[in-house]
Amino acid sequence: MAERLYIFDTTLRDGEQSPGCSMDMEEKIRMAHGLAALGVDVIEAGFPVASPGDFAAVQRIAREISGPRIAGLARARKGDIEAAAKAVAPAGERQRIHTFIATSPIHMQAKLRMDEDQVVEQAVAAVKLARSLSPEVEFSAEDAGRSEMDFLCRIVEATIAAGARIINIPDTVGYMTPDEFGWRIRTLRERVPNADQAVFSVHCHNDLGLAVANSLAAVENGARQVECTINGMGERAGNAALEEIAMIFRTRSDRYCIETGIRHEKIVPTSKLASQITGMPVQPNKAIVGANAFAHESGIHQDGILKHQQTYEIMTPESVGWQTNRMVLGKHSGRAALKDRYAQLGAPVDGEQLDKVFARFKTLADKKKEVFDEDLLAILNDDADAVKERVRLISLHVASGTRDVPVAAVELEINGERHSATSHGDGPVDAAFKAIKSLVEPNGRLLLYSVNAITSGTDAQGEVTVRLEDGGRTVNGQGADTDIIVASVQAFIAALNRLPNTHAREVHAQYSGV
Repeated sequence: MAERLYIFDTTLRDGEQSPGCSMDMEEKIRMAHGLAALGVDVIEAGFPVASPGDFAAVQRIAREISGPRIAGLARARKGDIEAAAKAVAPAGERQRIHTFIATSPIHMQAKLRMDEDQVVEQAVAAVKLARSLSPEVEFSAEDAGRSEMDFLCRIVEATIAAGARIINIPDTVGYMTPDEFGWRIRTLRERVPNADQAVFSVHCHNDLGLAVANSLAAVENGARQVECTINGMGERAGNAALEEIAMIFRTRSDRYCIETGIRHEKIVPTSKLASQITGMPVQPNKAIVGANAFAHESGIHQDGILKHQQTYEIMTPESVGWQTNRMVLGKHSGRAALKDRYAQLGAPVDGEQLDKVFARFKTLADKKKEVFDEDLLAILNDDADAVKERVRLISLHVASGTRDVPVAAVELEINGERHSATSHGDGPVDAAFKAIKSLVEPNGRLLLYSVNAITSGTDAQGEVTVRLEDGGRTVNGQGADTDIIVASVQAFIAALNRLPNTHAREVHAQYSGV
């Protein structure tokens, strides 16, 4: 039977201490509701003595949030503990006071200016006071990773005897390596006589990128509570990421007989909520919740995924709250992924048509980082029009600026023959259109010129629609490109190709100002 690992979420306390991540009252309440829905066991709602606002937020969370235990942080001081007790009191039997004091030589000497006996005495007094005010007390030995082991054993034994039933061993500055930290937890559990009366917890920081690895090593050596945050938010480089901790034990159930109460399908929505509230974006390559966590661009990987999902995915995107994996179509993608995507869009391609759209896709993919569905449909539409081409763009050059008259030079192939012209205009598009009109007839009357961004970002493809009227016939043309002037010319030429009997002018000027 699987053992239970308790998830202590400190997003609202340690996570909020991350620079720029401060939350107001309503944001904290929203985040707390999200954490409760996620299924965390404990919400550390804040540091009540820090400010009236923090006190009020913790108290409101204790009153309104059902399910998880609600913890308030307190230094080993009477005022802190009393404030924490009042703040978490509305949670009733689900309240917890989390008190701490530093135990490493550098902290005791440089920060506290106290010796070991004084620190033990203050820790014990704090735990006893907290226990008299709350049914559940957690004690943390701050900077336990750099504390002397003999002293750490001494203070852990004393605080358990005083009434602490959760003992937290923080790697406060992210100094430990996994084997060191695992040994530290195992040694405490073996050497402290009353260790069986408490649940051992860990709180690891990510200064060396080892927060999750150290937490995992601690669990392997008997810790049964992990303190973590959504998206790994927190002081400096952050904390152990809740989503990574939860998914390790779910994905590697073959190795660990450990379970959590996390509702895994709510991981991504909770991650997005935290990012939205704090304004701190999730890096694309972040495990589990990053935009690229289930994205594949390599043609080899895409082909493998299409044949069997587990070739390159050890968990399903749906299991953590993504709707599906993402085949990113870019310059590394292959025909298999492109063909599959067109089929999903209801526009299957094969044979020669696949060859043609694949070539145009590769050309576009070299210009921008990611090709979107709208891009693919634009490619397909342009390809469908290719068989009707009587006018084809060979080259385009434009010059424009705040102090210059816009000029455009175009070279076209018209019914198999090359022609070129240069013109100026009110803008680069106007100049390009005038140059084209000097080469082609009929060239119609412009009824509509419309521009839309069909994908996002500064490298977005622009889609242009041009409507021409000639002899009572109205035609439309579309063009799409990352260069909006090129897209405009493509659209104009596409419309010209829909006019009957399009041909080159018999006489035209090489430079036209009209």
